[in-house]
Amino acid sequence: MNKFLWPLVGFLVLIGFLAAGLVIKGNRGEGGGQEILPSQFLNKPAPAFVLPLLHEPGKTFTPADMKGKVWLANFWGSWCPACKDEHPVLVEFAKQGVVPIVGVDFTLEKGAEETERERAKIWLEKLGNPYAVTVFDGRGKVSIDYGVYGAPETFLIDKEGVIRLKHVGPVTPEVIATKLMPAIRELSK
Repeated sequence: MNKFLWPLVGFLVLIGFLAAGLVIKGNRGEGGGQEILPSQFLNKPAPAFVLPLLHEPGKTFTPADMKGKVWLANFWGSWCPACKDEHPVLVEFAKQGVVPIVGVDFTLEKGAEETERERAKIWLEKLGNPYAVTVFDGRGKVSIDYGVYGAPETFLIDKEGVIRLKHVGPVTPEVIATKLMPAIRELSK
């Protein structure tokens, strides 16, 4: 009896995983999963950090530098295919000058810090640089502090340094029109 029961149990477990995957995928919608991956930081002060600039490692950036401005923090990496899809959209959005975008280039791969830094520089040189400031999170600590699940993820931060919106997944023209711009207009009043 056992030899017939185990394949059935295995099959039922597989069906359970497939069903869970379909439910999660169905809930992602245009928000890229924002509904099922809420940020514990929404409506709370953005975590403080000090990171080196990507192109000038001797200089640093901290969110306090943006005090008084509505801005976006975009977490990305040259290793991320979805970031490549998102990049032209960010370049076009940045040209509008609506809000500054801070790019947080990160890697979680131990020992890959300098490789990622160089790849990120080449990426921005070839594909354009939408970022008012680009910082380098070589060990991914700040990304973890922000609760980043993967890349890309984008946070809208208000004039007081409070996170008002989190978008998981690539920013698309639809996301800009339906989520970011309405929130930016409201926060810029």
